[in-house]
This record gives sequence, structure tokens and C-alpha cells, in this order.
Amino acid sequence: MSGQFLPVTMEECRERGIEQPDFVYVCGDAYVDHSSFGAAIICRLLESRGYSVGMIAQPDWKDPESVQVFGEPRLGFLVSAGNMDSMVNHYTVSKKHRQKDSYSPGGEMGHRPDRAVIVYGNLIRRTYKKTPIILGGIEASLRRLGHYDYWSDQVKRSVLLDSGADLISYGMGEHSIIEIADALASGLDVKDITFIRGTVYRCKSVEHIPEPLYLPSFEEIKEKKEQYARSFGIQHQNTDPYQAKVLVEDYGNQGYVVQNPPAYPLSEQEMDDVYHLPFMRTYHPMYEKKGGIPAIEEVKFSLISNRGCFGGCNFCALTFHQGRIVQVRSHESLLEEAVEMTKDPDFKGYIHDVGGPTADFRQPACKKQLTKGACTNRQCLFPTPCKNLIADHSDYLTLLRKLRKVPKVKKVFIRSGIRFDYVLADPKSHFLQELADYHVSGQLRVAPEHVADKVLEKMGKPSHKVYQEFLKQYYACCKKSGKEQYAVPYFMSSHPGCGLKEAVELAEYIRDMGFMPEQVQDFYPTPSTISTCMYYTGLDPRTMEKVYVPVNPHEKNMQRALIQYRNPKNYELVREALIKAGREDLIGYDRRCLIRPRGGERTSPDSRDGRERRASGEGRKAGERRTAGEGGGKRMEGGGSRASGKKKTIRNIHKSGKGKKGER
Repeated sequence: MSGQFLPVTMEECRERGIEQPDFVYVCGDAYVDHSSFGAAIICRLLESRGYSVGMIAQPDWKDPESVQVFGEPRLGFLVSAGNMDSMVNHYTVSKKHRQKDSYSPGGEMGHRPDRAVIVYGNLIRRTYKKTPIILGGIEASLRRLGHYDYWSDQVKRSVLLDSGADLISYGMGEHSIIEIADALASGLDVKDITFIRGTVYRCKSVEHIPEPLYLPSFEEIKEKKEQYARSFGIQHQNTDPYQAKVLVEDYGNQGYVVQNPPAYPLSEQEMDDVYHLPFMRTYHPMYEKKGGIPAIEEVKFSLISNRGCFGGCNFCALTFHQGRIVQVRSHESLLEEAVEMTKDPDFKGYIHDVGGPTADFRQPACKKQLTKGACTNRQCLFPTPCKNLIADHSDYLTLLRKLRKVPKVKKVFIRSGIRFDYVLADPKSHFLQELADYHVSGQLRVAPEHVADKVLEKMGKPSHKVYQEFLKQYYACCKKSGKEQYAVPYFMSSHPGCGLKEAVELAEYIRDMGFMPEQVQDFYPTPSTISTCMYYTGLDPRTMEKVYVPVNPHEKNMQRALIQYRNPKNYELVREALIKAGREDLIGYDRRCLIRPRGGERTSPDSRDGRERRASGEGRKAGERRTAGEGGGKRMEGGGSRASGKKKTIRNIHKSGKGKKGER
């Protein structure tokens, strides 16, 4: 109903003439009625099809009455952990409790349980023995079959079995949830709903499946890492809706868990319809006293223009969740939302983002994907762009130009990130220049992730030379635009394939950038990624080749410390790492050294020689740069030169006010 939040009490239902809601949605997030929140999309979509929905946000999981607010729904309970996996939401990669939950009132922690869909499912089932329970959202989607759980360091069963639920709607659930609702409304028993794409169900027999593809059994993947890797490899090859088979996982005397092929991608019109639903575009007023919901601040003045990603980063779960086929909204839909955005009293003239998983993807990778799907054994961009790839930014550029002309819009920024190898693959050069001219506010966030090609190959990222070429072209465009702008890279430590040698290589590159990255991300083994499979098994599930994996916490700490080697707190870890890597030449007084010796410690001959040359006035002149062959690029990431009296570092930019906080 337009102009109203979903009912959160039975009284609100009765005010609308609803004595028994069709569905009750139980969510691990606070209730935010915005199109960036999956719960809001599913509920509003069901409303648009005539189904009534009651919302229970963050119930007290210790109290069964907290999920009885609306009584028994007519058709079923819908359960989601929220926009994040609850374990990722709660814990850092070192398994320490996070201090803030952006999806809870005032950012407070403690409003949802660990493994939320399992806890909520069982909580509901304690009272409602036969009411259908359908799981959805990213947590259920990525844990829909047997999976490695980093936090317990165990292979766990499908959450379908542990939650007491009947169905999982995985991936983008718009198609499947309406089909499920219609099937239940027709009187079909939930146990007979076995035919809907984008769903996972349990059964005692698989005789009804014409051509099932059997995965290794749960017992096999639990006992043998090789079998786990083989199973995940099969799953990864069956994420495309046009080519995927029905997958069956055997749980012995507990029956089978069956995954139907993914739902078909949304058409442009369907995408438009979803984002045209009557969202309130903010959090429920009941949270006002606690300061609202922080997560809304990131998306309130941003536009979601696409879903899906053919980038193929191995550490990302998007392939498993949203798929590789890009789905987009029309220009008209996005412009309409932009106009509505400008009417908000808090709008200051800045659209913070126009994008999705990868901002500059505005069409499927090739024409074949529209009818036959994505290739099962080939990537669109890795290791090099496919010959069939359509690299074209024309549509995205046209969209950005239109948005810039919307009244009251001062600037349109891109925060969700661009795929720099895709930019270089575009034979036309207009995009990068317009990006530099109009859509960067001091800093462009990019994600090379690493510099060692050995590691980049395991990440599914382009070679380092591609990133260097992008920097060259980007700074040329910035110079042409007359703007002092910077590329701020994201780097990752401890990814499978990365040893101390490669970590030192990254540290040397950072030394040559001219500034220290303030954000360092350790590899986080989240459920259902290729990289997580490598982490657990030591095998690449696509080739079954062995992969070196830094799993020892101390080694991981050393790799992280190397990236932030200038921090005095990291000195001992950096020193130990350099010695173990056989790189004591980087301990000394030469400008190429990462740290100085302590307590009379002898330095390497190279370091001493460098110090002696400087003392005698020999060697490099002041401000002279090393060549690329000496361990770094010819240009700092910031695009500046060390020849000036004061280095142009990112920190200096922040202090001078040349880079606007929160804009990329």
C-alpha cells in the first residue's frame, strides 16, 4: 500500500482489514523499506501481487512469542538473515566480535543470533509444526548445500536440514517467491513444490527427477577434502540458468537435498517494475529514538542500475548468488528514481553511486548469454578478455550524462567500483576521460587486490601489467581534465596462492606508491566461493591442482603486517617475515628498505652500501626515482612525484581538504 510501511503489529494489520496475513517475514536486519534491502523487495513484490505480509524484524530468538506477533500466517513464514551472512556480520576474519552492526538500530550489536536462518527456522517450528517455512536471502543462498563453515572450521549440512524449513529460495528471488506464493495459494502442499527454478527442497526419493546430477554425498565431502572440492566444482559449473542441471546431495537416512536450476534473469521491464514498487526509502520510524539504521546512509542517495557480474573474482560469492548474466534497469526507471531522490530534504545535490556489483557493466558479456547462458568452463575477462566479449560503455555513459542534467543534481559519483580490465577492453576511450572529468571526487577506488601474478591468477584477477596500464591511462585523463586525482587501491592479504615471497612483493609495491593504504583486507573465507574452497581443501576446484594456502594465523599476521610495514606496531612481524622470505636486503637504511635495523643489528651488504653512498654524497640525487625494474612502478598510485619537497600522499590530500570525504 502506497505511503505506508509494512505492518509490524497485528493492530496495524487489522487497521488495513487484514485478520490473518498471507505471509510473515522474519528478518535478521532491522526493517528498512528501501530497494537496497532484500526483505523490502520481496515483501513489496508480494504485496503487488495481492498477498498481505507482516514484518517481524530482529525478533528475540530466545523467546518463541517474538515470532508469534501475527499468529499463524495463511500461507507461510519467510525467513532471512538479512543483507549479510550473520556470521560475517558478527565476526572479523580473525573471528573477533565486530563492534558495530550497520543493519541494527543505532549500529548496536546483539540484535540477531549467529546462523540466523537456522535459529529463526527452529524458533518458528517450535510453535508452528506444519506451517511452511521458506528461507531466502544471502545466508540461505550461500549455504543451500553442504558447505565449509569458516567459523567452526567444519563442513556443515544444508541449512534446509538444520533449520526445519521446507524450501530455500536462492539467488535473486523475485521469480521464485511469486511462484511459491501462487503454488501455496492454489492449495498445493509445500512438500509437493519441487518444480520451481531457484529453489532447493528436501525429499526421501529422487525417482521423480528425470536426469539428476549427483554430487558427492554429504558424508563424502565431510570426510574427504578432495570430494568437497569436486562437489564445489560441479556446483560452480551449474550456476547458469540456461545450462544448469538438477543437483542432488545425498544425506543417507535423512534423504536428499535437491537444487533446481537457477531462476532466469529478470528482463529490463521486470527490473524496472521491482524498483518502481512503493518503497518508503527509509527505515521504520520505530528506530528513530536509537538514531536510526546506519546502513541506509550508504544507499539513500545511490542508484542500483544492474545485478549480476561476469567479472569472475574467485573470492566473491556473486557468481553463486546473483549469477554471471548482467541484468539492468532502463534509463527511464533510473532517471525517475533520481528525480524522486532530489525531493528528499536531506539531498545535497550528490548522487553517491550509479552501479551494482560492478558499476560499468550495463549489458551481458556477449550476445550468446541472452539465449544460451554463460560458458561453464571459460571466464569472460580472465585470464584475458574473451574474443566474444562486448566491451562497450556507451549505454552507461549516456545514462551518466542524463543523470548529470537532472535538476538539483550537482555531481554523480561512482562508488561501487569499475572493472579496470573491462575499461581497457573497450576500443573507445570516452569512458575513462568522462570518468576523470565528472565522476571522481579526488579519489577513484579500484581493486587490483594484489601485484603478484601468481596470486592474481588464483584470485581470478587480471595480471598486474593490466592494472599498471590502467593507471597510466587514468592519470593521463586526469591530467587532460586539469584535475589532481588519485587512484586508491584495495589490496588483500593471505589469499590462497600467496606466500611470504608474494606478500613481500606487494609490500615493495606499496613502498613505491608513495602512501600507505589505510584499509587492508585479509582474505575472508565466506561461504560458497572458489577461494574459500581453495582455503579449506588446498585444491583449485576447477582443475583439482594443489594450491598453497596461508592458514597459520601467525603467517597471516605477517602478511598483513607487510602491507602496513610503516606502522611501528608491525615492526617485529615485518622483520620476521623478511627474514623467513630471505629478503634481509630490505632491512637497512637504503631508501628501498622497508624497515631499519634495531639494537646494533647488522644490515645486509646492499643496505650498508646504500647508507655509505648517501653519506659520501654518491648515489641517487635528491628526489630521483627508482626504475620500474627495481621493484615498483614508475608512478606512484597518487600520480605525484617524490621530487617535490613534500610527498603527495593520500593522507596529505585528506588533510588539505582536496579529497571530499565519502566520495569516490
